[in-house]
Amino acid sequence: MSTTSLHLRPIQFVDTPIGRDGAVARLAGGMLWFSAYEVIEDDRRRTVAIDDLDALLSDERAAKLHAAITAPRAPLVLGARTLRFDQPSVAGILNVTPDSFSDGGALHDDPASAASAGVALAAAGAALIDVGGESTRPNAATVWEGDEITRVVPVIERLARSGTLVSIDTRKASVMEAALGAGAAIVNDVSALLWDDRALAVVAKAGCPVVLMHSPEPSKGPHGGTGYQDVVVEVFDWLADRIAAVVAGGVDRARIIVDPGIGFGKSLSDNLALINGLALFHGLGCPILLGASRKRMIGALSNEAPVGERLGGSIALAMAGIASGAQMLRVHDVAETVQAVRVWRGLRDRALVGR
Repeated sequence: MSTTSLHLRPIQFVDTPIGRDGAVARLAGGMLWFSAYEVIEDDRRRTVAIDDLDALLSDERAAKLHAAITAPRAPLVLGARTLRFDQPSVAGILNVTPDSFSDGGALHDDPASAASAGVALAAAGAALIDVGGESTRPNAATVWEGDEITRVVPVIERLARSGTLVSIDTRKASVMEAALGAGAAIVNDVSALLWDDRALAVVAKAGCPVVLMHSPEPSKGPHGGTGYQDVVVEVFDWLADRIAAVVAGGVDRARIIVDPGIGFGKSLSDNLALINGLALFHGLGCPILLGASRKRMIGALSNEAPVGERLGGSIALAMAGIASGAQMLRVHDVAETVQAVRVWRGLRDRALVGR
């Protein structure tokens, strides 16, 4: 008998699996091993060690969650480029909006300069450049799809010709179509394909990977919502339902990436809980993208530091993400984040060869 209210969060991570056969499990085929689960059932929580899993795994739901948590995430082969998920990578943010909260619209209406900036992000180590033509900051105006296409397509065309892997950050089906036609390989939708009635069909027809982000009321906008009882569990369940609907709509589950939506319709407390509980989302069986770069929560925790002074907090959140197994970090400060990830990778490599 399966309990639908049951959730598993990997905990008690270890430096190395060496000498711990049967006592640790590998997280999503990546570079982390854990020795226990936090088992969450309604408001009850308990710890079960990996070497004592038999009783837990007699529950059908627990067995499915364990299988999803430990299964390797297949790479995405996208033309000449391959996006791997057995180690963390960085997606660079490239905004081409006049009201970007992060760069003040510096690259708006200059496709050549914007594309050059994207190439520079790739050269700095970004595995993917995420191009957006509509601001998703609170109270931002909705952009007409024709204007959004005009903003992003010339940039994507230039990036694609350079061999750069590109995703399109949009809620609109027509923008998705134009961007994919221009050479984008991935759709990143803050509404999880719910804002535009045609979006799911466009992604299914294209066969492209898609990032499904959680927001409380995506059909109304990304910053609604009325609060949560248990934000981590509720966001997990929402994403699980959304994955099922998108798969039913014709999208290959292996081409879905999930994003818990840090800062979208969530309080500071909610955002902190999501990052602390991020490992639970591996139970969805999909790669996890964490987008916390320069977010408002950093200012709230650091004397209201303005957007341009949130690098330290952004790196801290990125490192917390990969310490919980996040496979991709969506960031503004690519070079600095890539350097931090490489140092983390060096520490992991050293631990895996023994002490």
